Amino acid sequence: MAEGGRPVRAGERGFTLLEMLVALAVFSLAALALVRLQGVTLRTAADLDSKALGQIVARNLMVEVQTDPAPPALGSQQGEVDNGGRRGRWKREVRALDDKRLLQVNLTVDGAAGSSPVVLSFVRVVQ
Repeated sequence: MAEGGRPVRAGERGFTLLEMLVALAVFSLAALALVRLQGVTLRTAADLDSKALGQIVARNLMVEVQTDPAPPALGSQQGEVDNGGRRGRWKREVRALDDKRLLQVNLTVDGAAGSSPVVLSFVRVVQ
């Protein structure tokens, strides 16, 4: 019987405690999945930011090598560069090709810790 002395009909009943607990459990699982997805999204965005900056650094180094009148020395060189307020390490490997008029240059730029490096390979004419 409900308030006022009238009988309770089946369609007017509320949720049971068990139904409420099950609904809360389902909702909490969905909320946890969204929180995890947000974490993955943030890590991916940070990795993309690091990769984009690494690509900019690699292309800037490539332009320096391509526009320098003197060809780069054969072998490996490495250094650091500041770009966008971030410090990045680069490594350059230069080797001669079968055609002695050409050099192959491989640039590797390391980004933030935990992100994959950016690799850029190109060919430069020896003058």
